[in-house]
Amino acid sequence: MTATPAWPPASTPRLFVETPLHEGAAIVLEGAQANYLGAVMRLKPGAPVRLFDDASGEWLAEVADAGKRRMTLAVTTRLSPRETVPDLWLLAAPIKKGRIDWLVEKACELGVARVLPVLTQRTVVDRLNLDRLRAHMIEAAEQCGRTALPALDEPRPLREALRDWPAERMLIHADEQGGAPLADVARPGPAAILIGPEGGFTAEERTLIAAIPAARGVSLGPRILRADTAAAAAVAVWMAAAGDWKQPAT
Repeated sequence: MTATPAWPPASTPRLFVETPLHEGAAIVLEGAQANYLGAVMRLKPGAPVRLFDDASGEWLAEVADAGKRRMTLAVTTRLSPRETVPDLWLLAAPIKKGRIDWLVEKACELGVARVLPVLTQRTVVDRLNLDRLRAHMIEAAEQCGRTALPALDEPRPLREALRDWPAERMLIHADEQGGAPLADVARPGPAAILIGPEGGFTAEERTLIAAIPAARGVSLGPRILRADTAAAAAVAVWMAAAGDWKQPAT
């Protein structure tokens, strides 16, 4: 007996759209997305496309009309609901372009719920292109199968971000002076990871963090890590110890 091919195929293009998705919706794509599906992927009417909208999950659509600069997709079936996201925030001091792009991309791939850029006394970069960072998150979500995008906040001074810190949210900060292994500290529940700038936190900032009852200083091992590496490593350890990495893949 001939096996029935999997549908949609694994090679089906996958895109994020701003338009709310539901059965029967007509999604009009223009610009880069239409060019990608039409000129790069060479999709013709009837070809499948996976879509997600950060709200309702992932949907199967098919090309209804394909033009040179415009494409219409007809939404047919919901493939999965929106994922359940571990309640983990990432607070990170902005770093130079390229490395901050990598940081938010990996935060999305690893499953972070929210990214909060924080301005510290030793932060060198104080302006961020949030549209560019969100675009990197979207591309990462499209490639790694996420159906939820991390929230992305405007940069805020560290003192402001820590003001009225919720008592139920553990604040895990990478402490260059040492601390318990992160895997021993992490536990399920609301949490945030705080990563400082390349120059580390000042004494004043360390006092500010230590005053938070929910704060826990942790070590990220015996080597000195760059800020973006430290962020990815800390999130990965938390996901393995307290996040959703122990759940079976679906």
